[in-house]
Amino acid sequence: MSFEISFTDALILMPKFTSTLKALIRNKEKLSEMARTPMNEHCSAVILKKLPRKLGDPGKFLIPCEFPGMDECLALADLGASINLMPLSMWEGLSLPKLTPTCMTLELMDRSVSKPIGIAKDVSIKVGVFHFPADFVVVDFKPDPESP
Repeated sequence: MSFEISFTDALILMPKFTSTLKALIRNKEKLSEMARTPMNEHCSAVILKKLPRKLGDPGKFLIPCEFPGMDECLALADLGASINLMPLSMWEGLSLPKLTPTCMTLELMDRSVSKPIGIAKDVSIKVGVFHFPADFVVVDFKPDPESP
């Protein structure tokens, strides 16, 4: 163990660290255990000042799902979003239950502000063999042809 401070700083700080230094000297076995800490890739990156290689963008995470009255649907997986958005044109084509009114205002990724038409509550969605009830916020915007 080595310390790199000036002699005058050491004299000034000595009374503050007396109990700590005594405890370290008394527990030499613990000190040697702490010195032999195994390093993993995270520790070595910090010590060697080398960042790990950045991974590329994994792309879209799509889940095949089924809506009543729709042949095939690929849904973007919810990776932490708090609401599910659905374009008004899709809601009209699916003949879902009536929309519940809402006074919600959304700020979209492009900083535009949108007021939803309403909320489609408890829409039954089939993912694989499982059926889930989900709520969708219906917004009147043009669907992106590149998005599911």
